[in-house]
Amino acid sequence: MHSQRQHQRSDLVRIATHVMAERGLEPEFSRRVEQQLAGLTGPGRDDGPDVHDLTHLLWCSIDNDDSLDLDQLTVCEPLPSGAIRLWVAIADVDALVKKDTPIDTHALINTTSVYTSARIFPMLPERLCTDLTSLNPAEDRLALVTEMVFNADASLAGSTVYRARVRNRAKLAYDAVSAWIDGAGALPDAAAAVPGMEAQLRTQDALAQQLRARRHALGSLDLETFQPRALFKGEQVVDIRQQVQNRARQLIEEVMIATNGCTARYLASQGGASLRRVVRSPERWLRIVGVAKDYGEVLPDEPDSKALEAFLAKQHRIDPLRFPDLSLVIVKLMGRGEYVVEVPGGAPIGHFGLAVRDYTHSTAPNRRFPDLITLRLLKAALADEPQPYSNAELGELAQHCTRQEDAAQKVERQLRKSEAALLLESRVGERFDALVTGAGPEGTWVRILTPPAEGKLVGGHSGLRVGDALRVKLVSTHVEHGFIDFVRLD
Repeated sequence: MHSQRQHQRSDLVRIATHVMAERGLEPEFSRRVEQQLAGLTGPGRDDGPDVHDLTHLLWCSIDNDDSLDLDQLTVCEPLPSGAIRLWVAIADVDALVKKDTPIDTHALINTTSVYTSARIFPMLPERLCTDLTSLNPAEDRLALVTEMVFNADASLAGSTVYRARVRNRAKLAYDAVSAWIDGAGALPDAAAAVPGMEAQLRTQDALAQQLRARRHALGSLDLETFQPRALFKGEQVVDIRQQVQNRARQLIEEVMIATNGCTARYLASQGGASLRRVVRSPERWLRIVGVAKDYGEVLPDEPDSKALEAFLAKQHRIDPLRFPDLSLVIVKLMGRGEYVVEVPGGAPIGHFGLAVRDYTHSTAPNRRFPDLITLRLLKAALADEPQPYSNAELGELAQHCTRQEDAAQKVERQLRKSEAALLLESRVGERFDALVTGAGPEGTWVRILTPPAEGKLVGGHSGLRVGDALRVKLVSTHVEHGFIDFVRLD
């Protein structure tokens, strides 16, 4: 059916709120949370001798254009012989959000911020995550700092973790920084206003590209999933755009992967348990081998991330248009990421997709509860205090966080479908170029290219295979359920 009423942004907010509750997530904060929040008078303060003053360094943040919850800052300095010292500061959310308080309890229920285009459902109240616990520009904030030294070949020479006070000198955005790195735009004003920031960014980018090359040599997978975002003009959805992977995103991704590895190893060195983020070696590897065979490529019989990365890189080069669909197939066959507890002496599982053995989530405590858990574990280890969570508690939290993250991703996926249906509801009857993205007993699915949206092919469509190009006509939309139906044009 095609609804006669034109839907608006407020409809997407209503749908998102309903789907959140349906998935066991709490869309609103309780009165107890609001009461605790009212009692907070300012950002966390600690002038103890273990808190280093690093406010003089040229810290910057790089995030999405609209991000206000700033979790991390970076800064570096060149050392002799081509080595580089890199500092990564992570917001000390625990300074204000203590374990088992009402705000912490809400965060524990959802375990993550949920991002939809129409409304963000933050894990922490906005007064915290976008202000008091955010690493905002020109504000002193408490942070946990990982200081790393990399050799000239980007191998890690050593790392330390400690508490510090930091100050963000430049709030930057991915797309503008990336355009500048690529020579397609000017240095962003916020960076140009800080003497020395241009050299900072060049050095960080060069290091990140080296780190990226090292991981790819070890078999890190470069996947490109289909995650379009709706753009609004007031209440109206005016466009949908696919997020582009770029140099600035790679910069932050690489330094965060390095930081997560260092924090995982630090906790292990202190003899305590840690919450690890893992992607297991794929049990359905032979299905992945079968997918490669359909492309005329041969993969070994045993899981091999290097061989899989070489296959993916080749396909991306040959057919970038269809690569997101291949990526999605591989992601599904690899299995999702999950949280597990790792204890000293236990066999490490590692992260198959990133080609790293030691990996935790520690760099986004305003947005993810596992990162807040890790922050507390690190602070306890640094203060030589007992762990704030027992191993049994950590085990239960690992399963709960995995479950809730899955629920949050389903909410975000559902809303992306509803956003696309909203944009297209006024275009029923129009014709589009499309690619087949799925074909099976449940039906045939297609992705139109402009705007990037996915829907179901209704009517006769025998003989179609994934990757086939065809012309389709839009016949109906259903914003509430996110349904988009096409028919094939001969």
